[in-house]
Amino acid sequence: MSLLFDDFKSIVLNKTPLLDVRAPVEFKKGAFLNAVNLPIMNDEERHKIGICYKNEGNAKAVELGHNLVSADIREARIKSWISFMDANPSALLYCFRGGQRSRISQEWLRERGRDIVRLKGGYKAFRAYLINEIKESTQHFKPIVLGGRTGSGKTIVLKKMQNSIDLEGLANHRGSSFGSRFGIQPMQIDFENNLAYELIQKIEDGFKTIVFEDEGKHIGNAFMPENLVTTAINAPLVILETKMQERVDITLDEYVVQAQEAYIEAGFDDALKEWSQNIQNAMSRITRRLGNEKYTKVSAIFESALDEQKRSGSYDGYREWVRFLLEYYYDPMYDYQIQKRADKVSFRGDAKEVKSYIENFL
Repeated sequence: MSLLFDDFKSIVLNKTPLLDVRAPVEFKKGAFLNAVNLPIMNDEERHKIGICYKNEGNAKAVELGHNLVSADIREARIKSWISFMDANPSALLYCFRGGQRSRISQEWLRERGRDIVRLKGGYKAFRAYLINEIKESTQHFKPIVLGGRTGSGKTIVLKKMQNSIDLEGLANHRGSSFGSRFGIQPMQIDFENNLAYELIQKIEDGFKTIVFEDEGKHIGNAFMPENLVTTAINAPLVILETKMQERVDITLDEYVVQAQEAYIEAGFDDALKEWSQNIQNAMSRITRRLGNEKYTKVSAIFESALDEQKRSGSYDGYREWVRFLLEYYYDPMYDYQIQKRADKVSFRGDAKEVKSYIENFL
C-alpha cells in the first residue's frame, strides 16, 4: 500500500476524514472540511522548535522535537490518532507541506502496527488544488443569480434546488447589516476551501447551471473570489417577488426568533440582553443612511417591541420594527442596485414561478 496520496478530487467527492497534525495556531488560520486537529506539537513546542531550526539547523530542531514530545506526551498523542483512525478508517494524514511532521506521525503509528496514508504536499498542496478549482470552475457551468428584496425567501427557494450553493450558509452570515448570525464567521481561507468543495461536487454531479443568491463582492467579512464575482455580474438575474406581509414574517423569524434561539443555545445568562445589544449596535451603524429622524423612530419602535417581549413573551411588537427597516432601509438600497442591472433581469415571479422558471431554464 502506498503511504502517499494526491488524488485531491477524491477527498472532496468522498468527504474523506482528515487528520491534521499541524499546531493549533496553524489550524485556526485555515483548514479543510472533515478535518480534525490532533497536533504532533502544540503551539509552544512548535515555537521553540522553530527558533532552534533558525539558529541551529534542522538536525538540532528534530532532536529538540523528540525531546519535547517524548514519553507520556508522545503516547497520549499517538493514542488520540489511533482513536480517530478507529472511528474514521478512511482517514488521511497531513501537516503543512507533507514533510517531517506528518512523516514522523506516520512512522510512530507504524511502530504500533497502524498504517495511515498522508497527503503528498500536505495542506499547502491540497489548498493550492482547491483554489485552482475555484478559478477553473467557471469554465464548467453557467450561473443563475437569484435576487429579491430582503425577506423574500431566497434562501428557502435555493435550498429546494439541488444545483444551488448557499453562499450565506458557507459564510455564516445573511449578507446584510442585521444579517450576522451568532457565532464567528469562518476565516477567509476556510470560506474559500468550503466553497471549492461545493463547486467540485456540483460540477461532478453533472450540473451545467448553478444557482447563487445575489450577494455582491462580500458576505459579512467573507470575500467572494474575483472570478465568481465577475461571472455573477454577467449572469441572468431572476427576481423573487414576495408580498410585504410574508417578507415581514420571514425576516421576523430569521432576525428575531431564530437569532434569539441561537443566543439561548449558546448559554448566555441573559440571551435577550445580548441579542438586543447586538441589534442596537447594528442600528447605530446605519444611522447615517437612515438619517437621524428615521433612526430615532426605528430605535423607539425596537425598544417598545423589546419591552413588550419582556412583559408578555410576544414577538409581535417586532413586526412594526421589521417592516420599518424593510421599507426605509433595505428596499431603497435594493431598488437602486437593481435599477443599475435592469438589463440582466431575465424573469420575475413568486417562489413557485421562480423555481419552475429555473428548472425549465436548465
